[in-house]
Amino acid sequence: MSETTIERVFYPSKPEPWSRRALLAPLEVAAWGYGAGVRLRGVLYDAGLLRGERVEGLRVISVGNLNVGGTGKTPAVLYLAELLVREGRRVGILTRGYGRGSKEPLTFTGKERLPSVEEAGDEPLLLARRCPEARLLVGADRRLLARWARDEFKLEVVLLDDGFQHRKLARDEDVVVVDEAVGFGNGRMLPRGPLREPLSGLGRATLFWVRAATTPGPPLPPLPAPWVRTRYRPTAWVDPSGGLHPVEALAGQPVLGLAGLARPGGFLRTLGELGAEVRGTAFFPDHHRFSTRELQEVGTRAARLGARVVTTEKDLVRLPGGFETWTVRLGVEVLEGESHLRRALGLG
Repeated sequence: MSETTIERVFYPSKPEPWSRRALLAPLEVAAWGYGAGVRLRGVLYDAGLLRGERVEGLRVISVGNLNVGGTGKTPAVLYLAELLVREGRRVGILTRGYGRGSKEPLTFTGKERLPSVEEAGDEPLLLARRCPEARLLVGADRRLLARWARDEFKLEVVLLDDGFQHRKLARDEDVVVVDEAVGFGNGRMLPRGPLREPLSGLGRATLFWVRAATTPGPPLPPLPAPWVRTRYRPTAWVDPSGGLHPVEALAGQPVLGLAGLARPGGFLRTLGELGAEVRGTAFFPDHHRFSTRELQEVGTRAARLGARVVTTEKDLVRLPGGFETWTVRLGVEVLEGESHLRRALGLG
């Protein structure tokens, strides 16, 4: 089935009744105000008037980005955690747990009974399932979590998930994830553009994790620190019962792609690369909590199209048990800069 005949359905988070021109002026004003606040905060930290707390005896490696959403940060955190575990390190992951319903700090590993997605958020559950040896520590106060990791669990190193702007906790390394396919967008601050802080903030990075694009994207500015270049690629299909299948398993098979991602285009490209016949899509906002009615509609559409539902690992943890879907599992391949990566992790 050709690209133009895919039955696409997008579920926006809210209606957008205004025209683009009508929105630009207030967005410019909001971006200026947001940018002024971010710059002031950065100046205070850079001048030493604000300081991050250093947790002695614990190596802290921040993994973050400048863009909001969709750069490939979670696979980077997973890869680093798995590498540290293989090297015999006692590893933790500090994360806010975006979208969780509870404010109480929470900790668990994939070897224990896992909390619900409402208690922990989707990304912590995904990380625990894929790297059960790493300890997840979930909460808003990452300083408290870091002390907890050192004092209670005797961890040696923690990954500060989405930590580039979280400067209240001092870190030994700042790894910044950059997606070659999207770069830094229009270079503007939120909400006029995708940036959480000005491009000048890249000067704090000690290592760049560059996700290689399959097709040329916008040119990146010069990166002021060493970099590691990586490629994300599918490694397996996971069937509804949890069984693993080779990446060729659904080649030529009709599928309907279900996802709640900031940038679902990458998922759609992955399905094409795997040779699946994409007959439809159901794309929701990032971190979307799927309702029973929505999933019933997706199932009905898939049956009408003669397709099986396929999704991402991140979305799978937000789906109820019993919902029939295949999942594509992604892995990371390091193309260049492995020595820089090992240095940043304290592995020599």
